[in-house]
Amino acid sequence: MAATARTRVALLGGFLVFFASAVNVSGNMVFPVNHKFKGPGKQVSLGAWKEHDARRHRRLLAGADSAIDLQLGGNGHPSEAGLYIAKIGLGSPSKDFHVQVDTGSDVLWVNCAECSNCPTKNNLGFKLTMYDAKSSSTSSKVTCDQEFCTSSFNGKLPDCKADMLCNYSISYGDGSTTSGYYVKDNIQLDKVNGNHQTTSTYGTVVFGCGAKQSGNLGKSPGAVDGILGFGQANASVISQLSSSGKVKKQFAHCLDNVKGGGIWAIGEVVEPKVKNTTPLIPNLPHYTVTVKSVEVGGDVVDFPTDLFGLFEDRNGVVIDSGTTLAYLSPEFYEPFMKKIYARQSGLKKHTVDEQFTCFEYSRNVDDGFPVVKFNFKNSAVLTAYPHDYLFQLKDDVWCSGWQTNSMKSKDGKSMTILGDLVLSNKLVLYDIENQAIGWTDYNCTSSIKLKDEKSGQVYSVGAHNLSSASGPMIGRLLAFFLLVISMLQILI
Repeated sequence: MAATARTRVALLGGFLVFFASAVNVSGNMVFPVNHKFKGPGKQVSLGAWKEHDARRHRRLLAGADSAIDLQLGGNGHPSEAGLYIAKIGLGSPSKDFHVQVDTGSDVLWVNCAECSNCPTKNNLGFKLTMYDAKSSSTSSKVTCDQEFCTSSFNGKLPDCKADMLCNYSISYGDGSTTSGYYVKDNIQLDKVNGNHQTTSTYGTVVFGCGAKQSGNLGKSPGAVDGILGFGQANASVISQLSSSGKVKKQFAHCLDNVKGGGIWAIGEVVEPKVKNTTPLIPNLPHYTVTVKSVEVGGDVVDFPTDLFGLFEDRNGVVIDSGTTLAYLSPEFYEPFMKKIYARQSGLKKHTVDEQFTCFEYSRNVDDGFPVVKFNFKNSAVLTAYPHDYLFQLKDDVWCSGWQTNSMKSKDGKSMTILGDLVLSNKLVLYDIENQAIGWTDYNCTSSIKLKDEKSGQVYSVGAHNLSSASGPMIGRLLAFFLLVISMLQILI
């Protein structure tokens, strides 16, 4: 999608590349994180989280010496339609903001006090906060002649005048938009200073001040205060921290879709060891890797050359923790699903919510369905077990998380996107410095160890679940389950 001189429009994931500004922080730091769609009485239809994934996919078509522990909350179960949320502090005095943590976008932005049509409440268990630059003693606006802005647009804007603000604008695939201007202010971080111990510290970042919202961003009951991007672009928080020499440009997450919460950390992970990593395809805005083959139950699924290609002659698969499901190209989906159900020829399948294949199955799904392996360059293997890609609605009712993806990249190629459904219960390591990504099966309720390069100390960082609604979800989802079951009964 085209970019104008004053604004740049991003497709699924957020902003195009912007240049970083300095960040003055030191030590190991923490962001408290919660799950977006967790909340008292929150009920989400199956279509809601697929619609969320569709918006992300449309946007995908557009582009030290310490560690940070983002305290994770929530549950990745598909019926929760969830994203993960970090609680960060902005301004002086610092105020708390709940922002969506997103590996598919780059820039941190929050709703501002003068915002038009910004959400004022949600049902996620926390109050929404508006950023007010006037009430912060450390706030300063970014003007169009400053380096952050001129670098973003490859030079000074022709109509730039003294004191003119550097604006931003984002359009999403569902028609929602956010626009505003950039500011620089303090960000409060929780620095790790020992095993499972933290202390507060402050840095300075450039972020977007949302002045106008439209569509779902202005009325969603699952609204948050903004988005905290973890993409590769220079304007992302991790890039800003890295450019100041305070953190390594690496991060990892371990998402627990059983009990909820998990681990999200910036820095060098020394335990567990990720044995094999696979290179990122260069010059792409998202975390994209090359798949060599796909196995279902030990059998290789044939696919045409470049079937997974996002760009010419590359079998690219996007690794996206912000996507709930797993999306396969239409050409690959049919033969793939045929092998998934090969051992269950008598299975009675039903369509729920006009898009999800569900069925009744009373035995252990791990015994009745095959293990799936995605084989990447450098012998990296991503394994998806039946209990990962099949999710249980209630009792003996199961649904498939594999979806067919009709979205196309700019060059007309089908897109394959692996989301939380296959990334959960694994430590996934993003080594941006070395342009590689890797993973290993891991208990996401346990701890990992991070290295502080400055001191040489290694600290344990444990799993978190900060959501106020992160307990058992059966009670909250009972009405939802009963609705789905009633739909199944009608279809039988």
